[in-house]
Amino acid sequence: MRYMLMMHAPRGTGDYQVGNWKPEELQAHIGFMHALNKELTNAGELVGAEGLAPPGAAKLVRAPKNGGAPATDGVFPETKEFLAGFWIVDVDRTERAYEIAAKVSAAPGPGGAPIFIPVEVRQVMSAPPTDV
Repeated sequence: MRYMLMMHAPRGTGDYQVGNWKPEELQAHIGFMHALNKELTNAGELVGAEGLAPPGAAKLVRAPKNGGAPATDGVFPETKEFLAGFWIVDVDRTERAYEIAAKVSAAPGPGGAPIFIPVEVRQVMSAPPTDV
């Protein structure tokens, strides 16, 4: 079963709060993420993982109703959290996806303390078979 684990960061100013961390704190955090990705790769569970640019660099694109160029919007200030990164894992049971998400949630932050960041877990659905 495939699951997407989505790490949500508090909105704050719309920038990543990690920009305010000490360099060694950020290095420890990134080192944790690299070690986790290696662990998941070695277990055959990692399908993909990426960090995302902050919301200020994001655009929401909609196809126009009357043709022409696509419509774009910037970020939405009322958003309480934003997607900071994601993993797609292929695991044999739902509980394993939850275990991985809990590990991500407890990644080290300032002073090495766990940050307890929220991680949304959603099963990746497959399309019904098509007759081609």
